[in-house]
Amino acid sequence: MQVTILGTSSGGPFHGRNYTAQVLQVENHYFLIDCGEGTQQQLYNCRVPYDRFQQIFISHLHGDHVFGLIGLLTSYCLKKRTKKLELYAPPGLQELIEQTARLSGVLFPYELVFHEVDASVSKLVFENKQVEVYTIPLMHRCNCSGWLFREKQKPRNIRKEKIDEYGIAIPDIKKIKNGEDLLLADGRVIPNSELTLPPTAPRAYAFCSDTAPSNTVAKAVQGVDLLYHEATFTDEHVEEARLSYHSTARQAAEIARKAGVKKLLLGHFSGRYTDLERHLAEACSVFPETEIATECRIYSV
Repeated sequence: MQVTILGTSSGGPFHGRNYTAQVLQVENHYFLIDCGEGTQQQLYNCRVPYDRFQQIFISHLHGDHVFGLIGLLTSYCLKKRTKKLELYAPPGLQELIEQTARLSGVLFPYELVFHEVDASVSKLVFENKQVEVYTIPLMHRCNCSGWLFREKQKPRNIRKEKIDEYGIAIPDIKKIKNGEDLLLADGRVIPNSELTLPPTAPRAYAFCSDTAPSNTVAKAVQGVDLLYHEATFTDEHVEEARLSYHSTARQAAEIARKAGVKKLLLGHFSGRYTDLERHLAEACSVFPETEIATECRIYSV
């Protein structure tokens, strides 16, 4: 599981920073998370295959998180896309896309499936063989949902030397990986613990786009391996953060500490800041395992 940061700016593309968008890769599956203006160009700049998405997750309908989506969808038309595309978002995205497409004369040659999510609760909204995706209720000025991506538990790893030692047949290997013991022809039972090694622990990534500091968020992201949390302001502008339902870097770090996450990634920076060192210093004073999100950098979860 790894995440590529495409944009870290809020409100505008300031100081070389781009609007919010990220790509999460889980094995061979790519998820696009938010799609601010310029996302297509950033996909190219960051060398991310833009035609691999089957699911796109939009946190809310403020322009810096969604205005790049119609461009991406129409580019898929030009590229003759035929694969179905699923879009997950709070209410309003379908109307936004369909009205814009109608006024622009766009006809989609592929199926668009809109999944309207309830941004007020934490709920499973998508799963495949590798991962589950849950909503995270965020505290913003509109319906706004974060996204929690949690890997599913993988099967146990069979010890290769045991296959030869006991002459284990292929049909039995799957059973053993799923936790069963091995019954030999002479009646002996070989315990699963002797035949296998435990799998790597499932990893989890949480994306919290625009939100005031919230205990609900801290509870939802408990123990995740990597938390991306907005840090629009520094301490100097804490009152502006409160009024606009955003967070400071320190407040993001306090959420990370409460939640017991392993690592914190800060983003969504106001254009008033050219240098982000104060964001980092204020957050690290509370939660040392903090980094400033860097565009086009890939972070392992």
